[in-house]
Amino acid sequence: MNIDQAIARVPKWIIALGLSGTGVAGYLGGVPYAGSFLAGAAAALLNFWLIERFVNRLGAAAIAGESKTGGGTSFRMFIRFLFIGLGAFVILRFTGITIVAALCGFLVCPAAVVLEIVYELLIYGHS
Repeated sequence: MNIDQAIARVPKWIIALGLSGTGVAGYLGGVPYAGSFLAGAAAALLNFWLIERFVNRLGAAAIAGESKTGGGTSFRMFIRFLFIGLGAFVILRFTGITIVAALCGFLVCPAAVVLEIVYELLIYGHS
């Protein structure tokens, strides 16, 4: 079992769940639900990639033995999260996105991780 292969499969699970969930949401609630679910799933995929990138950078810095803390890093992070929060507010407030469907779409990331765990258990026979 290779952890890099497992991590590489998670975005594929997210895409598969996002597309199939979009179809189900479209069937149940029409185009607004399908679009909202798809937007949530796309945000989940982006969130996974950002977290993966952060963890890889953190691991590379730990291996290299870097312990410097850049001046203003916390402030830049605060500003970045402020803009992300404002952007999310504007998108949710002024568009026709259904919040419940978008939240369900955003939850495809944890579902993809659970599917990967089940896949690993079935393929490699772990107990």
